[in-house]
Amino acid sequence: MVQEVAAQLVVTRDYSLPLCMCLRYEPSDPYVVHATFFTHSDDPGEWVLGRDLLADGLSGSAGDGDIRIWSATGHGGQGMYITLGSSAGTALLEVPVKDVKTFLENTEALVPRGAESGHIDWDIELANLRAES
Repeated sequence: MVQEVAAQLVVTRDYSLPLCMCLRYEPSDPYVVHATFFTHSDDPGEWVLGRDLLADGLSGSAGDGDIRIWSATGHGGQGMYITLGSSAGTALLEVPVKDVKTFLENTEALVPRGAESGHIDWDIELANLRAES
């Protein structure tokens, strides 16, 4: 399942750059959401976000370290903010809450929260672990 979301890369308090965020969810990897970010000038960047982290960010502040998410809806806004940090720097993104909420509702129709472990092929996961050692 894939959904494109119009987002803003917040550069300063008064200046943002539009970008496209492509959210992808695969029931075979049910705990995560792949987020790919496209701008007009750069190669796309991909981050792997916890599905629960995104859901928790809809109603409050979630995450620490490299990924933090919080909603501005309690302050009259319609957006949520995502910070992504790496050795190259930190990016602040503003994303419409309604788009993320719709995406998450669609993922939950495929794999309800709390039922993720039933969608993992544990034999494949075990084979992958054995191959790495």
